[in-house]
Amino acid sequence: MGDKFSYSATIYESQARFAGFVNEFISNRSLVNRPAFSEGLVPGRGKAKGFKEDAFDYPVAEGYLSYTPNKFLQFQFGHGKNFIGDGYRSFILSDVAAPSLYLKASVDFWKFKYTNLWIWGNDLRSRTVINNEHARKYIAIHYLSINITERFNLGLFEAAISSSETGIDAGFLNPVMFYRSVEFNRGEDAGNALVGITAKYKLSDQASLYSQLVIDEFSVGNLTNLGDWRNKFSLQFGAKYFDAFNVENLFIQGEFNYARPYTFAHKTSVLNYGNNNQALGHLWGANFWELVGIARYKKDRWSGSAKVVFGKKGFDFIDESISYGGNIFQSYEDRQGDTGNAIAQGNAATIFTINLQGDYLLNPSNNLSLFAGFNYRNFSLEATTNGFSTSNNIWVSAGIRADLFNWYFDF
Repeated sequence: MGDKFSYSATIYESQARFAGFVNEFISNRSLVNRPAFSEGLVPGRGKAKGFKEDAFDYPVAEGYLSYTPNKFLQFQFGHGKNFIGDGYRSFILSDVAAPSLYLKASVDFWKFKYTNLWIWGNDLRSRTVINNEHARKYIAIHYLSINITERFNLGLFEAAISSSETGIDAGFLNPVMFYRSVEFNRGEDAGNALVGITAKYKLSDQASLYSQLVIDEFSVGNLTNLGDWRNKFSLQFGAKYFDAFNVENLFIQGEFNYARPYTFAHKTSVLNYGNNNQALGHLWGANFWELVGIARYKKDRWSGSAKVVFGKKGFDFIDESISYGGNIFQSYEDRQGDTGNAIAQGNAATIFTINLQGDYLLNPSNNLSLFAGFNYRNFSLEATTNGFSTSNNIWVSAGIRADLFNWYFDF
C-alpha cells in the first residue's frame, strides 16, 4: 500500500491426523499443561477440537500491518511468530509456539540492528483460567545486534514477563531501558526477567560458527556447585557450512543445545518463558542436552535433506507435586532439591529422530513442491508418565505442498 505501508493476512483451516506420538502430545497433555476450553493442543498451531474419531480441527489466523518510514526504521503490528537466532533452535526466541499478537520496532543503522518486541500472550492451562478466560501474559524483548568486525557479530538480549494480575508496566514499553531493573523494582513476584548474549563468527564466506547463552538466574556464590538449582541457564553452539567441500548447494549444519533444570520456569508458574502452552525458546523446554545434524542438497528443481536429532531430557513423574525442572510451566517452588541438580534428572528419556525428505519444485514463488518423506522416532522413557510413553514411530508421507511456515515434530 504505497511506499511505506504493507499488509498481509493469512487464514488456515485445517483438519488433520498425525503420527501416534503427535496425537499423544495433542490429546494427552499432562494435567499441569492441559489447555482449557479445547480438546487438545496442536504443536505450533494452538488449541484444537476433535474431528471425527482420530483427528483434529484447528483454525489459525495470521497477519500484520507494517510501516517503514525510512530505510533505518520499521514498525510492525500483527498476529504471528518471530524468531531470533542463527541456529535451527533458539533459546532467545523461537517460532515453536502458536501465533500471538505482537508489536515490533526495528532500527537498522550502520553496524547496529536494534529490535524491540512486545508480545501479548496467553497461558492456556486450565489452572490459570480467570473469569472463564485464559490468563493473559505480556512479554517484552530487547535485542541489539552489533557487527564488531566484518566477520564477528555480537548480540545482547533481555526479556521480561508479566501476568494479567500485575498488568504490563509502562516501563516495559520503554525501548531503551533495561527490563531487569524494572522487574527488580516491581518486586520478586511481579515478573520474570532473562538476559542473554549471542555471537557469530564467519570463518570464511562458506563457514560460520554461532552460539547463544541465556541466563535465567545464576548463583555467583555457587560457581563451584553447578548442581545448585539457582544456576539456571542455557547454551547453544553450532556451525554452518555452505557449498560444503566445494560442492555447490550442499549445506551442512551441526548444533549442540543444553538447558539446565528449572531454566525458563518461575515460582509463579504463569511467569514462565512460554506462550500458548509451549516454550518461547527451545521446543524441549529445559533439563536436557541435544545434538542436531542437518544436511541439504539442491540440484536444479530437485532437492533433498536429512536431519538427525539425538538427546536426553528429564521429565516429571506422575507425582506432579515434585518438579524435576524439565517442565517450564511447573513452579520451581516444588523442586526436588536445592542442590544436586543434574541434566536429565527425574524421569529421563532418550530421544532419537531421523527425517529424510526429497522434493521437486513446481513453483518457486511459494515453494510449491512435490515431496516424499520418511520419519523415524525412538522415545525411550524410564517410566510411563502423564502424557508420555515409550514408543517407536515410523511416519511415511508424500504429496504436494507449499512451505508456508516452520513446523517442528522432533520432540
